[in-house]
Amino acid sequence: MRIDEAFKALVRIDDGVLMRGAFFAMLAAAGVFLLIDMREIAAMNDGLPRFDPMLEDRPVLPPAVTEAAPNGPPVQPGSSDEVLRQPMKFDLRPGGVLLAEGTIDLGAGSRFAEEIEARGEYVRTVTFNSPGGSVDDALAMSKLIREKKLDTKVAAKALCASSCPIVFAGGVARVAEKDALIGVHQVFSGGEERPTPAQAMSFAQSTTARVARHLDTMGVGPGLWINALETPPDRLYYLTEKELVDFHLTTEPVATAKTDG
Repeated sequence: MRIDEAFKALVRIDDGVLMRGAFFAMLAAAGVFLLIDMREIAAMNDGLPRFDPMLEDRPVLPPAVTEAAPNGPPVQPGSSDEVLRQPMKFDLRPGGVLLAEGTIDLGAGSRFAEEIEARGEYVRTVTFNSPGGSVDDALAMSKLIREKKLDTKVAAKALCASSCPIVFAGGVARVAEKDALIGVHQVFSGGEERPTPAQAMSFAQSTTARVARHLDTMGVGPGLWINALETPPDRLYYLTEKELVDFHLTTEPVATAKTDG
């Protein structure tokens, strides 16, 4: 009788719970592979990641992931490398639009919170042009955007890569214009000290779990983060218009940029 009762109890478990459990188990396993990637990167670069948008001698945009030789992004960004490399700045524009432009450097989350505290009553939409950066700051910005019930946007030929899509996911309504560049890849430790294996493992697992949990809370499908985990940090997985919708990173079909006249 006890076996029968246990079986009946298992049958009653919601399929969604089982799928969610399996997904997070898979992410935990992916952390092990991320550790291997991080150790290889540290060995080749003396502790520095191969992709860092703040380093002037390295490309702001890594090549796309392809089966053959790496290709460039699907379109060229409208901003110069100099603009994208600068620490993130905020510019309040007409219509309640706050432009967040530049690299998500350490402290960008605090500056964003100060900006919202000072002028948040005028802000309705946060629009991004950023190659990414600090994951912790990206998570903090994303959570504040959702707390304040703001919308997010990536304009045509604007960039939102690496950790930037984490911030973008915080929007209640999320819009990407046609030819917006949105890409993801593995997270990595940005410190100058070479991490020990234990530190790298801890970073990989905790960061993977935090980002996956946040994206799930924001209503983003797990396929987005799976593609990120599969993509080395010196490459980018550029999302197609269909994937933006299928992964629920955008809340409506890709929009066409409006022109004056």
